[in-house]
Amino acid sequence: MKLKDIRHCPCTLSAGFSTYSPAGLRLLFNRKNASHILDFNAPNSDETVAEKMRLNSKNISISGAQFKQSLVLEKNRLRLTEPGEPGEYILKPIPFRPPFGKAEELPANEHLTMQIAKQAYGISTAECALVFFKNGEPAYLTKRFDRAKDGSKIAQEDFASIAGKSGQKDGEHYRNTGSYEDIAGEMKKHVSAYAVEIEKFYEQVVFNYLFSNGDAHLKNFSLQQTPSGDYLLSPAYDLINTSIHIPTDSFFALEDGLFATDFESESFQALGYYAYDDFYEFGRRIGMMENRIKILLDKYRSHNQITLRLIQSSFLSQPIKELYAKHYLARLKMLNNSFSDKFR
Repeated sequence: MKLKDIRHCPCTLSAGFSTYSPAGLRLLFNRKNASHILDFNAPNSDETVAEKMRLNSKNISISGAQFKQSLVLEKNRLRLTEPGEPGEYILKPIPFRPPFGKAEELPANEHLTMQIAKQAYGISTAECALVFFKNGEPAYLTKRFDRAKDGSKIAQEDFASIAGKSGQKDGEHYRNTGSYEDIAGEMKKHVSAYAVEIEKFYEQVVFNYLFSNGDAHLKNFSLQQTPSGDYLLSPAYDLINTSIHIPTDSFFALEDGLFATDFESESFQALGYYAYDDFYEFGRRIGMMENRIKILLDKYRSHNQITLRLIQSSFLSQPIKELYAKHYLARLKMLNNSFSDKFR
């Protein structure tokens, strides 16, 4: 996409904007008039920038090669942090040599999926947007949510750490071990407001299934400590439709899927995929009230028009917009299916 073709806010996807809308500036930059264009080139086209990013980068699991670089906002200008300097934002450019297809769509895919979670389903998410290098190449930008207003760091721990799992002890795929029921079990140990927070977690699990996120592993769920010392589920982050890039991706990132045992519902045994019955049973097993399970599932079973509007307003290419919508509608049909008469 050429920069001159921008017709939607690169943050909120609202129509009629060629840069960040006032709402986008408020959400991301505390109303400072930051540009959607960076004043440096993409690392793919500038070896100096690439080397600077290599010195202070992290990887995400979908690529194993994607830079994850800190930025700060200085005088309405986003710039790369210096070594040791705390960052306010995280930048994810298109990876250099990804072992999957359609890598150029990654930033728009993650941005769209995050906006759908927030705008269509009311999930608390990290604030995010697209930003563009000087050459027009897009990157994903997210505002750090582990920083307090005074700049101090908020204590946060992901569930791989909470469960005591590591690559050294549990192998290189440690972040994909266990089940979502296991995560709920860890929440029950550490979260005093479990009845409230478990519903937030439940929604994230249903959302990840509905939008084909096969990257929702242990490190992509976290707890944050409040000033009073309690723990709450962090805002959702790293939401992406992985089936766009990895067509053979599994239903879930965690090897054991929804359940902590080898349990399989009659529905799963008959259909070969997770359907309404499975998510109902999952909610019951993690201690949710049955009426709340039904209310939340009904929220995700409906044909969501906001979702379809956001897909069309996104920065994905037109063929990928159509593929994204196709995958959503296919999973929606699966979620609405039921093998049990009592759920029909």
